[in-house]
Amino acid sequence: MEETSNEAPEAPEPSLDVMQYVRALWRRKWLILGVMAVVMLVGLFHTLRQPKIYTANTSLIIDVAAPRVLDTEVKEVMGDERGNYWANKEYYQTQSEIITSRAVASRVVDRLGLRNDAAFLGVAGIQDEEARKKAMAAADPVSMVRSRITVIPSANSRVVRIAVEDVDPKRAALLANEVADAYIAENLALRLKTTEGASVWLEERMGELGSRASTSELDLYKFKRSADVLSLSSNGKDGQPQPSTAKLAYDSYMSALIAVRTKMAALQARVDAMRQLRNSASPDAEHWAEGLPEANEGALRELRNKVLEQRTGCVELSERYLPEHPKMQECQGKLTVLQQELRRSLENLVKGAETDLAAAQANERTLLERVEQAKTEAFALTEKEIAYQKLRREAENDQRLYDMVLKRFKELELSGQLRTSNVRVLDAALPNPAPVRPNTRSALMLFFLLGLMGGVAVALGLELLDASVATRADVEERLGLAFIGAMPPLKPDDGGPADLFIHRHPRSQAAEMCRAIRTNLLFMSPDKPFRTVVVSSAGPAEGKSTVVINLGMVMAQTGSRVLLMDTDMRRPRLHKAFGVPDDVGVSSLVVGEGSLEGAIKSTDVPNLFVLPCGPLPPNPAELLHTRAFAELLGKLRERFDCVLLDSPPLGPVSDALVLSKQTDGILLVLKAGTTQREQAKRATRALRDVKARVIGALLNHVDLKGGRYGADSYDGYGYRGYGNERDEQRSVS
Repeated sequence: MEETSNEAPEAPEPSLDVMQYVRALWRRKWLILGVMAVVMLVGLFHTLRQPKIYTANTSLIIDVAAPRVLDTEVKEVMGDERGNYWANKEYYQTQSEIITSRAVASRVVDRLGLRNDAAFLGVAGIQDEEARKKAMAAADPVSMVRSRITVIPSANSRVVRIAVEDVDPKRAALLANEVADAYIAENLALRLKTTEGASVWLEERMGELGSRASTSELDLYKFKRSADVLSLSSNGKDGQPQPSTAKLAYDSYMSALIAVRTKMAALQARVDAMRQLRNSASPDAEHWAEGLPEANEGALRELRNKVLEQRTGCVELSERYLPEHPKMQECQGKLTVLQQELRRSLENLVKGAETDLAAAQANERTLLERVEQAKTEAFALTEKEIAYQKLRREAENDQRLYDMVLKRFKELELSGQLRTSNVRVLDAALPNPAPVRPNTRSALMLFFLLGLMGGVAVALGLELLDASVATRADVEERLGLAFIGAMPPLKPDDGGPADLFIHRHPRSQAAEMCRAIRTNLLFMSPDKPFRTVVVSSAGPAEGKSTVVINLGMVMAQTGSRVLLMDTDMRRPRLHKAFGVPDDVGVSSLVVGEGSLEGAIKSTDVPNLFVLPCGPLPPNPAELLHTRAFAELLGKLRERFDCVLLDSPPLGPVSDALVLSKQTDGILLVLKAGTTQREQAKRATRALRDVKARVIGALLNHVDLKGGRYGADSYDGYGYRGYGNERDEQRSVS
């Protein structure tokens, strides 16, 4: 026999399947409803036992500042002009803290005498007088009042609601109104206390500031005498200080110095230009004067014209006479005289410009000396003026502070007599006959949600704790095996054995599901059908023998010769299911006793035969390892189309592992909801270790009416349509 391996890597744990948990919740819906009902009943009982709490509301209008009769109230640190959002928010938050403060609560307790109110303190039920007095003495009515006050500000308005809770609606309204009055009184007391403290402080400061003002005026007078000045600065018409005389002199000298330096720059430029023109020409030439503006004006202009006329005349004479001619010599003499006179005039012009430049430079030096002198005087005067201004400012500030404190003190004497408040009552509290707690409807809704979540948590917890193989997904994804099919629980109603249920009810849903398993086995290997198949399970009592019997029946119904071979030599039961003797069987044939024809028994099902186990041997595993068993299996493969071997479970013994190596494959039977995944994994791992061909697995005892198995579509094949109503009623319950 050719051995093939169907080994596959062990499947990893599947990812989260949301629908799996949804089906789990639906399957355990009655558990969820039960938990929810219990929680709601407990919650309702708890709610009805709670005391009824009533609330009363007093509405107040809280202005940022009180109405001003005199602008003399003492301002807080943050001031009264709270024009921005955060300042107003901080102010109203402060007022909320004041309303719930111990100071306000103490006023309420004192005005209503709550320290001696047994009903308010909750000790009215104590019958013993001494015990009741001790309980009243130990109670803290101020904290009790504070715990019952809730401040509720209104959005975008100055209205604030004071809510007070109590078991008595009338007392709740009384407490709310008293809290409002106590808050108003506390505000007034705080303002008056602040005003009185300010008055005392201002009175102390008045004496100090009066003495400082007198001393400052005297120090200013002494400084004037010592500095030998009457006034260091004076104010103009606009009230701004006027500059001193030294400063004016310094500014005047600086203006003159700037003017002189400007003139010097012009003279220097003129002299430089003249010198450059003169140096660029020859000493005897005078044409460089053409670049001077002064040479084109007045006497210099006439003299230049004469030189030009004389030079022209000499040129005309040179055309007629020789240079030695008397007329030529006379003309040249006159020209020379005129040229010398022009050069002297030009030199005088340059010297005049240089003289002007020297005079301006001398004037600059004089002005620099005057500027330095005026600067020194101005600095000295400024130093005195700084000291004077400092003394004057101190004197003015001391006097101003004294006047301001005196005015403030007089005004506070009047403001102390005012009793205005920035808080007023808008609506007084009235008794509310309807309790605010406990709210039965809200409580029931809350406990309904809690019960629902608790039931869901319990159902999901049970689902997470369930480690059994229950669905097709468990077989394929968690075990990594091919899913062959499913079998429902066989519970016949006619008193017959469950093993022959399909034979008696061939059109039942169970029969159709068994035929689906047969078809799947054929499709697993269409070219080379399975001739010998071992049927085993991970543990005992999982229905493998029943699966063998019913699977053999549906295979025999196709006309194939099928043999059911009982190789469970520890607890054989195939002979009991068909009512055949077990004196000769597999064990007898292996040891050489009896004949094969005598051991094989026919059944009431056509084409279905049974080979019982025979006498129980002491060593079943060793018996299955023998050559005689292999030869027996070969003979049976030749005589029958299919041989189904009913073997012991894989967990306790190794018989199925031995058989799996001698057959075409092994089929694993798992009981739905009972076989543990870890147990099935160990069985699968053992088969893979010996390289057995694992055909797949089928789920037995599947409850099709349970929501857990709907995902595998066990009921979706339309099995019900193949049987009559009687068969359907006797199928799966």
